[in-house]
Amino acid sequence: MVDIIKKTLLAGLGAAVITKEKVEAALDELVKQGKVSSADARAMAEKLSADGKKEFENLAAELNKNLAEFVGKFDRKTQDRLAALEARVASLEIAAAAAKTPKETTSA
Repeated sequence: MVDIIKKTLLAGLGAAVITKEKVEAALDELVKQGKVSSADARAMAEKLSADGKKEFENLAAELNKNLAEFVGKFDRKTQDRLAALEARVASLEIAAAAAKTPKETTSA
């Protein structure tokens, strides 16, 4: 489970790096074509980077929250199952102990 989450996050980071490179290449091309100034291109790149970082932090926080909820549900289910098993074992122990004790016979 943890490996799947790690792989998903790493894939997302890899996509972000590729996207950043493509954005930089596109902005460089716009500068070369004279459609934007290099100062404007830098400002756009910084804004995109800041927005991306903020979005990543929001998604990471949401993932942490969801993961904590999932683990909490899993823990509750496990605790419920454990309590049910403990009760069952206790009743079986009582039944086994009762079966071992000699039964009283009634004489008539």
